[in-house]
Amino acid sequence: MTQTHLGTALVTGASSGIGAIYADRLARRGYDLILVARNRDKLDTLARRITDDTQRVVEVFPADLNDRQSLARVEEKLRQDASITLLVNNAGVGTHTPLLDSDVDAMNRMIDLNVTALTRLTYAAVPGFVARGRGAIINISSIVGIAPEILNGVYGGSKAFVLAFSQSLHHELAAKGLRVQAVLPGATATDFWETGGLPIEHLDKAIVMPAEAMVDAALVGFDRGELVTIPPLHAIEQWNAYEGARQAMAGLLSTNTPAPRYATGR
Repeated sequence: MTQTHLGTALVTGASSGIGAIYADRLARRGYDLILVARNRDKLDTLARRITDDTQRVVEVFPADLNDRQSLARVEEKLRQDASITLLVNNAGVGTHTPLLDSDVDAMNRMIDLNVTALTRLTYAAVPGFVARGRGAIINISSIVGIAPEILNGVYGGSKAFVLAFSQSLHHELAAKGLRVQAVLPGATATDFWETGGLPIEHLDKAIVMPAEAMVDAALVGFDRGELVTIPPLHAIEQWNAYEGARQAMAGLLSTNTPAPRYATGR
């Protein structure tokens, strides 16, 4: 057990899967915890285990982030608790169901959780981090944020938002003491697939990463100061080329005349 105290980490979606593993790993690193999820019983069980294993202070904070009143309570916690030094925006939902087979109300709830709740929690945390000159945000995106054709397009779009939002936060606020990391997991062994109606046993084992391995790899990326961490991507030079091309193109995207290929009369 480490004796270092790194402040408090607030982890959303903390009752199981990736969020629960983050909670465990962060406590072992020296963070006290605030665990946010809907299921109080699961949170209580996790909190007891982490406290027994690490002797860290663990606060259970049951909240449904799709409910505006519950979300507002978490926002207020982030604004008022100056001990919080890390926000892990892990709560989210996804689906592999094609667009034409998806219920639009379910897609709207997905946007509310994956985009709106994440944005509001970030807005609640960041001013305090900047005022104190330190703080970090880990946003769990997905590889579908850069490859939206793989799964449902609303899910891909929501995770593309998480990536773009993280990049913008870093651009605006890194110099003010804010650290940001966007994590892009591939297929990960959690209940995501079962919840979406596709048991993980139906996936090729070669593409599915254990959740523990994913989180541990992501934390190595965090320690190295990475803005974007893609645990399953072995050929990092491909991401570097992709990101380099994007940044090189950025300065060419706004001019006062259309490109010649769009000239009329040709």
